[in-house]
Amino acid sequence: MQKTVDARGLSCPEPVILTRQLLSQITSGSVQVVVDNNAAKENVTRAAESLGWKVTVEEQGDNIILMLDK
Repeated sequence: MQKTVDARGLSCPEPVILTRQLLSQITSGSVQVVVDNNAAKENVTRAAESLGWKVTVEEQGDNIILMLDK
């Protein structure tokens, strides 16, 4: 089952903190992170990649969808 972090409306470091909390609970799988600003996109991407997760980015209107896979 895919887990989701909805971090829209939050400014850094909150999206990174929420994502790291979820990633600390699982060792593999897919996680969707939804953010709405470029700073959050870049910071969450950097944090996830440092933990060994592969990140793909898709922009849908005002939302930025980060798919984290491991």
